[in-house]
Amino acid sequence: MHDLIVVGARVAGSPAAMLAARAGLRVLLLDRAGFPSDTLSTNYIHQPGCARLARWGLLQKVIDSGCPPIRRTRFETHGIVIEGGISADYVQDAAYAPRRYVLDPLLLEAACEAGADFREHCTVVRTITHDGRVAGVVLRDRSGALREERARLVVGADGMHSTIARLVGAEVTREDPIMTCAYYSFWHDLDSHYELYEGDDLWVGAVPTNDSILVATYFPQHTFETIRSRSFDAHLDAVATCAPALRDRMHRATQTGKLWGTGVQRNFFRSAAGPGWALVGDAGHHKDSISARGITDAFVQSELLIKRIRHAIHDDAQLDAALAEFARDRDTLMMPGYLATLTVAQMDKEGSRLNLLRAVAVDPRLTALYFDIVAGIRPGADLKRALAERLAMTWPARAEPPIVSPLLSIH
Repeated sequence: MHDLIVVGARVAGSPAAMLAARAGLRVLLLDRAGFPSDTLSTNYIHQPGCARLARWGLLQKVIDSGCPPIRRTRFETHGIVIEGGISADYVQDAAYAPRRYVLDPLLLEAACEAGADFREHCTVVRTITHDGRVAGVVLRDRSGALREERARLVVGADGMHSTIARLVGAEVTREDPIMTCAYYSFWHDLDSHYELYEGDDLWVGAVPTNDSILVATYFPQHTFETIRSRSFDAHLDAVATCAPALRDRMHRATQTGKLWGTGVQRNFFRSAAGPGWALVGDAGHHKDSISARGITDAFVQSELLIKRIRHAIHDDAQLDAALAEFARDRDTLMMPGYLATLTVAQMDKEGSRLNLLRAVAVDPRLTALYFDIVAGIRPGADLKRALAERLAMTWPARAEPPIVSPLLSIH
């Protein structure tokens, strides 16, 4: 009998298992994959996610892996250039973008060191219920044998297509249309820093990671069926169109590995929890990867879940109350980033948004505040307020200042 069974051992499941085991709970951690292995990802961890890694004692291991710090961002759109970093007073100044075959085993190792029992190449085939509660799982192990494992709580951390969500009947409480498709390639010897470009119906990014530079391209979803048959050419053409200087540097670099891509960038919330079960990471909430918030949000959700349930795990009524608190808090914390991501994924070139970006570009204080919002450190309303104050100081007396658009995030 376990306290928790966590299904999925990547960026949501391993932190949840680690934190639960560190709290003294008995944890079984399962994954159908073997490790180390790679997976589709932006790789990017915003500063709040890196602050959690530091708090968990794991950030130095990311640094020791050779992953470079990302302290400054250069964003360019329609002749507007915003360059800078987050506010100097935040606890963690750098972001990092480790390759997933580096990050995931690091998190898994920490979970095992904390006392979690890990089994790879295991597939959950059904849940066990008792008195209307999920009470465990039936899994198929690497030999093909079926095994029953029981627990007070089953946690689905198994991604957007979550088996646990399907088996427990987790309701989709909000869903918005798919807005983009995305492709990623990796390049050795590419002279690049963290740079982002937004064009007409295109978005391009270059992200330093452990041993290479990740080059990302985003297209409107309606183009997916057209470009998927020529995806690599479309990927390179997008860079040439949106970031020609970056494309020139890529001619002197060497691509490594395959082209990664997806046209299934769903935007949804599922019910976060129910009797004997909970969902974390992409299993419970997924949004377009154009905002690169997935890893950071997985850390936040896993930490929140274990904080809520660790002292309530042995009493059904207390556990149900704790899970209800987790569900409410998850939605509260995730919704602002979700809405901002939808705005960016629409690739809207509204004139008022471009005017806002022009104001940000020439004011170092607004630039830092802008990147704080992108990282999820501050709410978007803070930039609206700061810009309104700036306009009030500079606009002629008794004149009506221009309307400020709330479209704030860039990626």
